[in-house]
Amino acid sequence: MHAPDQAELLTLLGTGVALLEPDGRMSWLNPALAEMLGVGQRTATGQDLTTLMRNPALAPHLERARTERRAFNLRTACLGVGRGQELVADVSMQRVDDGRILVEVHPLAADLAPADTPLSATLRGFAHEVKNPLAGLRGAAQLLERRVGDADLRRLAAMVIAEADRLATLADGLLRHGGAARIAPVNVHELLERLGALLASEPHAPDIRHDYDPSLPDILGDADRLLQVLLNLARNAIQADAGTVTLRTRVEHGVRLGDRIARAALRIDVVDNGPGVPDDLRDTLFHPLVSGRPDGTGLGLALSREIAIEHGGDLRYTSHPGETTFSLYLPMERP
Repeated sequence: MHAPDQAELLTLLGTGVALLEPDGRMSWLNPALAEMLGVGQRTATGQDLTTLMRNPALAPHLERARTERRAFNLRTACLGVGRGQELVADVSMQRVDDGRILVEVHPLAADLAPADTPLSATLRGFAHEVKNPLAGLRGAAQLLERRVGDADLRRLAAMVIAEADRLATLADGLLRHGGAARIAPVNVHELLERLGALLASEPHAPDIRHDYDPSLPDILGDADRLLQVLLNLARNAIQADAGTVTLRTRVEHGVRLGDRIARAALRIDVVDNGPGVPDDLRDTLFHPLVSGRPDGTGLGLALSREIAIEHGGDLRYTSHPGETTFSLYLPMERP
């Protein structure tokens, strides 16, 4: 197998990279940058970078990079992406030997972005970084599945593969412009049974209890994204040393969801008997990059609430020592 050349390596990078002609027109960009900007590679080729990114402040920096032959960095630049949205990023520019300019785009964390920047946009860079280790994880699990003889070990390896595929799909959803959910009928109780099986395989699995309303009909939603929400909530409970997690379903009437009142909403509760949400996190719990754990990313609850809102619903919580309830509300009829 031949060693990959520089173009191949740039194509594989999660960082957005573009090569500009001396006049600022884009001669090449990698898939990561195309996905960040919500534009096709062919469409972007030949366009002026400052026009494409809707940021005139890039122009003088590009000119200085071209004439002064040194790197320039533009911090916290607000870049235009598809459908009028914005992406906050650091942009570096450097002239290469043939006179063209190499541009790198590094999306910033959500706490540095303007308040109206969609969470999906700020997480695109994170999603890029996740996909490569997921592919390695899946490949390792496939090798184990083929080589082990024990049926239980093969089952666990298959579960790892299924979870890697689900997470890759979620990452793709963040990377696709707009991140449209794949709406289809969802049996909520089947979803919760799948969640219970995943939790049972955790190293410190809690006691899982079920409290279902059996009369609930299917709802419309993206099953993978909804499972991700519930898995985030349950794993948070486990990491908070909860010994019991109760999965409960109910119907609630006259619930305000965003700017409308839902005549009927499905409520999925994830209840744990842990120590509760710390007082200093209660007002910012759903903000990105806020976490109560030293090793936490602070992305799970922020992304979970975005998925709930994407489905026309909401994510709320009540908490006191000994009982914390996160409630996922989903309208019984799509708005």
